[in-house]
Amino acid sequence: MSVSVRLRNSPINSPKSSPCTSPRFLHKHPRSPAARRSIMPVVVIHGGAAVVSPDKVQLKLEGVKRAANIGYEVLQSSNGTALDAVEAAVKVMEDDPVFNAGFGASLTLTEKIELDALIMEGTRMKAGAVAGVSKVANPVTLSRHIMEKSEHVLMIGDGAHKFADEVGMPATKPEALVTEYACERLNYFKSFMTAVNSGMGKSSDHDTVGAVAVDSAGHVACATSTGGITAKQEGRVGDSPCVGSGGFADDFIGAVSTTGHGEAIMRVCLARHITGLMQQGMKAQEAAVAGLEYMKNRVQGYGGVVVVSNKGDIGVHFTTECMAWAYRKGSVVHYGIQPDDDLTEDGSSDSSPL
Repeated sequence: MSVSVRLRNSPINSPKSSPCTSPRFLHKHPRSPAARRSIMPVVVIHGGAAVVSPDKVQLKLEGVKRAANIGYEVLQSSNGTALDAVEAAVKVMEDDPVFNAGFGASLTLTEKIELDALIMEGTRMKAGAVAGVSKVANPVTLSRHIMEKSEHVLMIGDGAHKFADEVGMPATKPEALVTEYACERLNYFKSFMTAVNSGMGKSSDHDTVGAVAVDSAGHVACATSTGGITAKQEGRVGDSPCVGSGGFADDFIGAVSTTGHGEAIMRVCLARHITGLMQQGMKAQEAAVAGLEYMKNRVQGYGGVVVVSNKGDIGVHFTTECMAWAYRKGSVVHYGIQPDDDLTEDGSSDSSPL
C-alpha cells in the first residue's frame, strides 16, 4: 500500500504561503520540546525481526523485558536522559548471547565478527556510528564516544578500533564474542546454500537489537546494534549504522529504530520515512505500519520497527514471522514476540542485569 500524505500547511495547498511561513522554515524555529509540559518517560525495545526457534522465545522475551526495565530505570534517575536510556538498554542486549549484537553476534561467511551500531539524539540531531568492528564488546558505547568526542558520525574497522583505544574502551578479542549458537547458525546456512543470495530478504536472520526513548523533558533518542546477517560477505554493511535507515531521532517528531532486511531498509530510508509520516500527522503506530507496508510493496523488503513520538506515543510493528519487543511506561512492561501479542507484567521488580 502506497501512502501519500500532504503537509497540512504545504505551499501546494496554500497559495499565500511564503518561504518564511513554509513548514520547512517553521520546523527550524518552533517552541523547544523542553518547554512543553512534563511527559511520562517511555523506552521501547526490539530484539530483532526474525524467525525464532521455540527454545529461544522465552530467552528473547526475558532479554527485551530486562532491557526495557534497565532503560526505564535510567529515565527515572535524577540525571537520566533518553540518550542514556537507549545506550543502557542496547548494552543489555549486546551482552546477552541470545541476541545478534555484541556477544553472540552472527558470523560472516569467513567466520568473522563484524559489528555495526548507531546512536542518535534528537536535540541537535547528533549521531555516532561504527561499522565492521570486532574488538569492542559494546559497539553502541563506541558509537556514543564517536558522537561526543570526535567530529565524525561514522567510523569503520581498524580506524574505529584505534579510536576506541584513544577514548579508553577496553579491547576485546574477536573470538571472545563468538558463541556456539552463532557457529551453528553459520554451519546451517552454509549447508543449505541460503546465505546472502536467498537468505537476505527472507524473515529468517535479521535479529538486530534496538531501542528508542523519550524522557520527561521531551527529548528523544535511538540506538541500534547488530552483527549483521549470518554468512554475509566480509565487509558487508547493512542499515543499522546508517542515519535515517537503521535509526533516526528528532526532538520535534520522535525516534525510530529498525530491524530486518538491511538492503531494503537502506533503499527506502525506513527510519526517516516513518518520522516523515509522523511529521505529516500520523500517530506512531500508524506510521510504523505504513512505513513497513511501503517497504514491502515498493522494494519487497521485510522487517520491524519500534517508534516513539516526542509526546510518548508508541509504535511497534513487524512484517516478519516474529519480533521480540517490550516497552515500559510507568510501572507496567508491555511485551510480545508474535503478531498481536500484548502481554503485560509489573516491571518494578525485574530490572536486574545478566
